[in-house]
Amino acid sequence: MHITTIDWFIIAAYFVISLGISVFMSKRAGKGMSDFFLSGRKLPWYIAGTSMVATTFAADTPLAVTELVAEHGIAGNWLWWNMLLGGMLTVFFFAKLWRRSGILTDAEFVNIRYSGRPARFLRGFRAIYIGIFMNTIVIAWVNLAMVKIFKVMFPDFTVFGQAEFNFLGTVFSSQLIAVAGLMLFTVFYSALSGLWGVSLTDSFQFIIAMTGSIILAVFAVKNVDVGGIQGLKEKLPEWSFDFFPSVNKTGTETVGTSGILKMTITAFIAYLGVQWWSSWYPGAEPGGGGYIAQRMMSAKNEKHSVLATLWFQVAHYALRPWPWIIAAFAALILYPDVSDKGATYVMLIRDLLPSGLLGLLLAAFLAAYMSTIASQTVWGTSYIVNDFYKPFLNKNATEKQYVKVSRITTFILMIFAIIITTQFDKISDAWKFVLTMSGGIGLVLLLRWFWERINAWSEISAMIAPYLIYPVLRYCFKLDVLKEDFELSLIIIVIWSTVVWLTVTFLTKPDKEEKLKSFYRKVHPGGPGWKKTAEKTPEVKGDTGYLRLFVNWFTGSIMVMSTLFGIGKIIFAEYLTGFAFIFISVILALIISYNLSKGKYSEKN
Repeated sequence: MHITTIDWFIIAAYFVISLGISVFMSKRAGKGMSDFFLSGRKLPWYIAGTSMVATTFAADTPLAVTELVAEHGIAGNWLWWNMLLGGMLTVFFFAKLWRRSGILTDAEFVNIRYSGRPARFLRGFRAIYIGIFMNTIVIAWVNLAMVKIFKVMFPDFTVFGQAEFNFLGTVFSSQLIAVAGLMLFTVFYSALSGLWGVSLTDSFQFIIAMTGSIILAVFAVKNVDVGGIQGLKEKLPEWSFDFFPSVNKTGTETVGTSGILKMTITAFIAYLGVQWWSSWYPGAEPGGGGYIAQRMMSAKNEKHSVLATLWFQVAHYALRPWPWIIAAFAALILYPDVSDKGATYVMLIRDLLPSGLLGLLLAAFLAAYMSTIASQTVWGTSYIVNDFYKPFLNKNATEKQYVKVSRITTFILMIFAIIITTQFDKISDAWKFVLTMSGGIGLVLLLRWFWERINAWSEISAMIAPYLIYPVLRYCFKLDVLKEDFELSLIIIVIWSTVVWLTVTFLTKPDKEEKLKSFYRKVHPGGPGWKKTAEKTPEVKGDTGYLRLFVNWFTGSIMVMSTLFGIGKIIFAEYLTGFAFIFISVILALIISYNLSKGKYSEKN
């Protein structure tokens, strides 16, 4: 690999444009917390939705997909494709409610929905637990991926001639120091411009990242040793191209078996029947949450919130995966003996691309990394400032003072995340830990909008319950919770947590009547779960048309899957089947469009 002047020019231009957008938007972000964290609630759907996609397009994502494809073929992606069902639920049932709520963060939801000291505790606890603990784990994961990329691309890179530095007993590699510098730049522009700059920069970065991914896939598959799409089919096992996992009724094979993704009945139930609605996971929270909720709340109005989230599901699941999958197949042929399959994706960039395109792909990886870091820091800071600092430490500061504290907090969060990054060599099981330790909370996050009996104790107990049963499963029943017995453990934890939070809910007092009425007047979700409150607020007309929403949810899920499969079949030259899938997608899209036109969405800003 030889980086030329034109490559450095492209990379420098990328940095200049990213910084320029932030400087241009900095005045808007400085007006107040709503402008800093929610873009003044004026984002159009295509910017808000693209920002969601860009945030989930982290530097580690192509590497993770490459590993899945190498081990299980295309079907391996069902380990994350299953989350589409929860995402579509968010689109049609929850996006408009988030925009209607008028809050700044999803943690602030606690303040408008629940009453009393439990609500106050829950808000502060969520701010620290998710805004700092969970958030820095995600950032550390992304940082480690970027370190791996730098080690492959620049193996001899050193800072002041040293490969490693020891600071207060913590070892920092030169590549990690480079990532820290990149993170510093990212935090600087996100602190400068808030969500306004982050969202616009995300859109620019997403275009760069997708363009780079497509170019790499084309170069990889056209390599003489690969031989095009036909070469892939001839040189790789037939099972690699199967779109669906194999469900083994006998239960003798498990996820992780070499070859096509093989699922026991237990695993199938866990992934497609339980995980998508039961567990909290960044970017795929049941009912929306985190930076997804932040974008929904920043949209111009309810209709834009719905369209933004719909566009996110289409782009996230149907459009992004194929360039990575094709490149992963090519990498299997070109680097068959490399044990770290994720690193082979980076090797394709290093070995195949000519001058100019090499710089573009490096900029694409920088874009993928920076869009995620920018969103994570702004989102995490919103929790810390809006849901901990403001209500618990300083209630009477001015809006500009809160913005100042927010900007300082982004840098503190960055330093903490870098320190956390040094403590990990591998976080491959982190996503399973997050899913397992949040098993059961998902149902509470869904029902709290539609059932008035849910209270703060419901959420608190659902968050604590998994931690109570985990040691029992691990040490008493000897289950390998995060590996071989993950699926069975997840199902058990979800059942246990559900029993716990339902019991706690009925043993504790419901929220105060005035709090329930206030929430219903603001959000007016409607439905039988709010019957008592609806009777006490006859002036409020609750939402209706839930049958239509269920039709949209089912139709939307099939539409995205059909689009995904259609694009894949066309890429593999199975044109008749591919265009049949696309035709089905178009018909389903028309049905959704018709139903949306019949639905009631406030178009007020």
